[in-house]
Amino acid sequence: MRLNEDPAAFEAFYRGHVDAVMRFVVRRVGDPHLAADLTADIFLAVLDSGHTYRPGRGSEIAWLYGVARNVVSAQHRRTAREAQATSRVAGRRLMDDNDLGRMEERIDAERQMRRALEAMRGLPEGERAVLELVAIDQLSVAEAAATLGIRQVTARVRLHRARRALENAASPAAVYVEGQA
Repeated sequence: MRLNEDPAAFEAFYRGHVDAVMRFVVRRVGDPHLAADLTADIFLAVLDSGHTYRPGRGSEIAWLYGVARNVVSAQHRRTAREAQATSRVAGRRLMDDNDLGRMEERIDAERQMRRALEAMRGLPEGERAVLELVAIDQLSVAEAAATLGIRQVTARVRLHRARRALENAASPAAVYVEGQA
């Protein structure tokens, strides 16, 4: 059946079967608008799959009901997925303007942090390690020194050198890192 090649044949096929297909769909869905949409989808599917019809395997209407069953089943699956997704977010508070503002602030802060980390990559390992522990991990200089197994004076010197190097690089990250100690 080459309905997609012959508009007159498709029109005759459509007129001959549309009422049966509509009854088939209406028995399976409760919404008349959805039934009309699904009926249209079924006939679109017929245009795409008309070449699969084999007269020896059954009547046109039986084949058409098979197409209709597939289209209606796909709709039921879609509806079930949507209901499941809706139930997952049900009862959860949606973001309001204040939440969005805080989210933007976090993104901006993280952008600054990414810049700081990028600028810190150019530092010698010892200076970068102290700076990360103090500025990012919020340790005191004494805690950073203990973590690295160095003297506190050494940690202070490395921190000072790291900050100066960032300032000299004129990085916007320097201001961020400076304010963290």
